[in-house]
Amino acid sequence: MKQNNTVIPMLFTKKLSLSVKMSQGFFRMACARLFPRHGYGFNHMKNLSLVYFKLTPLCNLRCVMCGQWGDNGVMKNGHPAEDSKKLVSLERYKEIVDELAPRKPVIYLWGGEPFLYPDLIPLAKYMVEKGLFVSINTNGTLLEQHAEQIVRDGWSAIFVSLDGFEETNDAMRGKGSYQRVIRGIEAVSREKKKQKRKHPIISIVTVVTNMNYLDIENLAEATRGLNLDLHVFNLGTYTNDSIVAAHRRFMKEKLNTGSDCLEAYNTGYNKNIDGEKLHHILKSLHKKNYGHPILTVPVLNPEKTNTYYANLEEAVRNRCIVPWCQANINYNGDIHFCADYPDYILGNIKESSFTEIYNGDRANLFRKTINACPGGMFPGCLRCYQNMLFGEKIRGF
Repeated sequence: MKQNNTVIPMLFTKKLSLSVKMSQGFFRMACARLFPRHGYGFNHMKNLSLVYFKLTPLCNLRCVMCGQWGDNGVMKNGHPAEDSKKLVSLERYKEIVDELAPRKPVIYLWGGEPFLYPDLIPLAKYMVEKGLFVSINTNGTLLEQHAEQIVRDGWSAIFVSLDGFEETNDAMRGKGSYQRVIRGIEAVSREKKKQKRKHPIISIVTVVTNMNYLDIENLAEATRGLNLDLHVFNLGTYTNDSIVAAHRRFMKEKLNTGSDCLEAYNTGYNKNIDGEKLHHILKSLHKKNYGHPILTVPVLNPEKTNTYYANLEEAVRNRCIVPWCQANINYNGDIHFCADYPDYILGNIKESSFTEIYNGDRANLFRKTINACPGGMFPGCLRCYQNMLFGEKIRGF
């Protein structure tokens, strides 16, 4: 199967400046991997390559496997009205962008559904004007109405969640969501042609579960005419009772914090997936020409696909480099390293600068603690999506 670095040649064909920005990010990640500094006097901003902005916890869909609003999600019993009052203001975000811009990190906007953040459009425009690579992860249902401005403002990339052909996708994400997503993608593609632009890059992201893995080839076939630039198949974030318990004990003992978010991925949607059958499906996808690259995260050796889903205690990636080159800003201003597990808070941008927090004592304690762990990861990192993307491939996998 194709490695993730095949994205870079594709970016060069789209726009040189985009590929340069992405390549700079990969270079700093490599530096962080080769020279993971743990000292309290080191300026970790030097290797900052990717910053996630989780703009809002609010979402207009209830996708069953979602770690936020899904069957087991941490927001399932939340209070949207109260959460919406905690959002970081556009003015404060602009100040953070000004602080980050000299380092030129890749920006990843997400949520919830980021289009529900009231100032998404002006924030993204400001980031683009500052010369940043601005990407967004969206469920795609609100794309159509914003397509013209997205293209005009020069967004770099859009990652749209779609998990199967119409019936399968709507069973997972909500009735009518498939057609709304398709209309949104088509609208952005039309605007690119109309405005004679090569970006934003448009990618579909598909999370593989036991509900859709037999249908993903049908989805791939249905995307042939959408003028996509990329299709990513995410093998999914999963855990179980024993991993959750071990992670909670560890976080309490070593970092004196609770850990509630990991339980959201204890969904069972990994169960009864036929790894051999899935591998043959993925192999078939990679062999065919859909007019755009097909990527799988993580890339696994054929005989290990079943291990990924059936034996969650077995690591397939380790030595997570995220704490040395990335950060996530939560909707309420909290900064943490782990996008999906925001239990350990480094600080808050409403109270301190990003740099102070990123180089602060709590951040360095986290780095020292994870570095001292077997395999350089915590118990709950075994199927973490960030670890699958940026962790070190274990021999045999």
